[in-house]
Amino acid sequence: MKIEQILFLDIETVSIMPSYFDLNERMRKLWDKKATTIAKKEEDTPENLYKKAAIYAEFGKIVCISVAYIQKGNLRVTSFANEDEKTLLLQFAEMLNKYYNGTNHYLCAHNGKEFDFLYICRRMLINRIKIPNILNVQGKKPWETTFLDTMELWKFGDYKHYTSLDVLAAIFNIPSPKDDIDGSQVNDVFWQEHNLKKIRTYCEKDVVTIVQIMLCYLGENIIEDKNIIYINAI
Repeated sequence: MKIEQILFLDIETVSIMPSYFDLNERMRKLWDKKATTIAKKEEDTPENLYKKAAIYAEFGKIVCISVAYIQKGNLRVTSFANEDEKTLLLQFAEMLNKYYNGTNHYLCAHNGKEFDFLYICRRMLINRIKIPNILNVQGKKPWETTFLDTMELWKFGDYKHYTSLDVLAAIFNIPSPKDDIDGSQVNDVFWQEHNLKKIRTYCEKDVVTIVQIMLCYLGENIIEDKNIIYINAI
């Protein structure tokens, strides 16, 4: 595998509605049931737990997918960001079908096998979008999938081990991607500040960090800022 064959990605998600009370009656009842399974404290209620809805594909949506790839020594970064989830997913799927539909390409994310890849596929189904071949694992054996995961690679087989992107960035002396906002603030930035540009910038920092971490795994030098090219959203 050559690193040029890898498309790196990161997603940002928010709750499907601005608040618990904006849910329709059917979805509110379903969230009530979900909340009972994730409640840890006596004061945890469906209403105050709703901020966690963004991490569940059934109760959240994608507002940004940032991707990066290495070409001729440069790192190229772009994003699919839109308040309308179906629009950005269609654009993302079109890009995958056009450029990353072969057997010689790979997708890489941090914790992607347990979050990003699954979330994207589920939201595509919900939006009636055909899942691109590179994302579709149905009928494939584990060794036939094209998914790479920087967190899984760091585990070295330790299934109980979790290491955040920020921790890996720190130990490899890579600039922190969390210098403006962190994941817990994305929902408020979207629904209260209505600042999709801020979310896109944050998402792009994350995907650049994923690339740099993979380079460290491979014993390569990280890419200098002057060789990172940001491209307007497709």
